[in-house]
Amino acid sequence: MTEIEIRAHFETQAASCHRLGSPFTAILCCQLPKLLDTHTATGRKVLKWHGDPGSDALALRLCGALHALVLSEMEPALADSYPPYKQREGALQEVVAQAIARHDPFIVDFIDSPPQTNEIARSAMLLPGLLLVARETGLPLALGEIGASAGLNLNLDRFHYIYENRQWGGAASPVKLSPRVEGDPPPLEVTLEIVSRAGCDRMPVEISNPSQRLRLKSYLWPDQPHRMERLEAAMAVANAHPFRLTQEDAADFVDREMASRPDNAAYVLMHSIMWQYLPEATKARIEATLERHGAGATATAPIAHLRMEPVPSESGHAVLSLTMWPDGTARRLARVDFHGRWIAWEG
Repeated sequence: MTEIEIRAHFETQAASCHRLGSPFTAILCCQLPKLLDTHTATGRKVLKWHGDPGSDALALRLCGALHALVLSEMEPALADSYPPYKQREGALQEVVAQAIARHDPFIVDFIDSPPQTNEIARSAMLLPGLLLVARETGLPLALGEIGASAGLNLNLDRFHYIYENRQWGGAASPVKLSPRVEGDPPPLEVTLEIVSRAGCDRMPVEISNPSQRLRLKSYLWPDQPHRMERLEAAMAVANAHPFRLTQEDAADFVDREMASRPDNAAYVLMHSIMWQYLPEATKARIEATLERHGAGATATAPIAHLRMEPVPSESGHAVLSLTMWPDGTARRLARVDFHGRWIAWEG
């Protein structure tokens, strides 16, 4: 990649952050290319990035490294320029440059690994799909999630939801989600019983590890404190209700889970905003495994594939889709916001 392409990536990421409600991160992404040069190891690494900066989320890696310095109190001057503080853009640019110079080795090491986000609000997008599976099958669910990060959304039945004038879940839950509804709210009138829950990730986040917990928090945008509050609440729920989370290839996970799925339950493979990051060979393996086991699915042991992912022909939102076996019918259920801020139910 050329330096021009790298800098263009930061501008593209800035526009995306602005659309997703983080003007501070947008400003930071615009400023960072002006600060990077070959005088720091960070500058050399970023400007000579060997992969695709877009698919590698390079700008977000660097923003995450800086936020980690703030959250860990390693750089007080930088913290003073982060939300909720308000500083002139020129002042922010100066303290960011100083932080990069002072913490060069830390930043270089941090951006070696891909971003890890566990956006809790996506549970409000996935829940209506799970309720649909439960309603149509009349069975309890066995959940499997690929690209699960810390696996926090595996506890989505323990959160409280409000979709306009409709509610679902325990009101006492510390995790409360209330997305904006476009059109009619999704149907919620069904009880959800989950008999097992397991997830995998290439680099799963162990929330009992302080450094990994810091990394997870660092990828939340500093001017969106509500996301941090949700994350903290979801981690508290996970501490009280643990689940199985493994480090492995997504296709290997699906192979094993399909072969050992329980009887008298609907097995649901779910994922959100991660499919585009998988190698094509991995996607093909997962799809083949689903088709193979779907051919043997029954009314008492059905299989469902619930995904919240971008669609190439549509921009500005993701699509919630569901395929269920034994019939293998694929359905489009909703348009949804990438961060779970709104849902437009179509199913």
